[in-house]
Amino acid sequence: MSKAIQKSLWVLLLAGLLLGVPRLAGAAANLFNYHAIDPDGSFAWIAVHHIVQALIFMIIIFVITILKPLDFGFKWGDTKVGKKYVLSFALIFGAGSLVSHVITILTGSFQPFQYPLTATNIFGQMGFQLLLSGPSEELIFRAFAITMLALFIRGRFLKGKISYANFIAAIIFGLAHVGISIAPLSLDYNLFQVILSIVLGIFYGDCYEKTGSLLYPMLMHSISNVITVGIAIIATFLLA
Repeated sequence: MSKAIQKSLWVLLLAGLLLGVPRLAGAAANLFNYHAIDPDGSFAWIAVHHIVQALIFMIIIFVITILKPLDFGFKWGDTKVGKKYVLSFALIFGAGSLVSHVITILTGSFQPFQYPLTATNIFGQMGFQLLLSGPSEELIFRAFAITMLALFIRGRFLKGKISYANFIAAIIFGLAHVGISIAPLSLDYNLFQVILSIVLGIFYGDCYEKTGSLLYPMLMHSISNVITVGIAIIATFLLA
């Protein structure tokens, strides 16, 4: 079997795992009724979903490390680079998000916070974004995906700025934001969200590779989500 075919099969295998486990976690989250604590469905289901998928991948990573000692970034890494990366990202992303929201408001295309502005919904959603979104998704799409892809997919492009493993992981991360229905077959996605996920995924992955730590992309991911949701909540309040 040629190396090209081996690499392609490896990518397909990992993509199936990376996209399949979150859907399995969704099925597990569907087993519970959250109405008593989350009547509007703003945070409980997605929180359980992210906890389950993280636990599944933690088990997979644990088994892999027994068979082969791989570095999945569970360490402080290069703290100097990490702090600089996170701070720069937070400032740039925050400014960009603020400008983009102002533009959507002025053009009448602003999408308000999708749940009623109750304390439960606001704190539940913000708590999820801060504590679970980054840790769960970065564990899967950076620590696991990039580490495992790099076993077969090596090399960099754009004058060495982006690794192929990082880029492929970011593409799969973007595909994870596409809803797929089998019967009947249909796709549900927001093109802007998919593209933004890929772009952000590349930055998260670059930070992961440069610092050797999962901590900093986790922080970046959570910060970006908190900023986005936080601005939407504030704007919804002001425009109500």
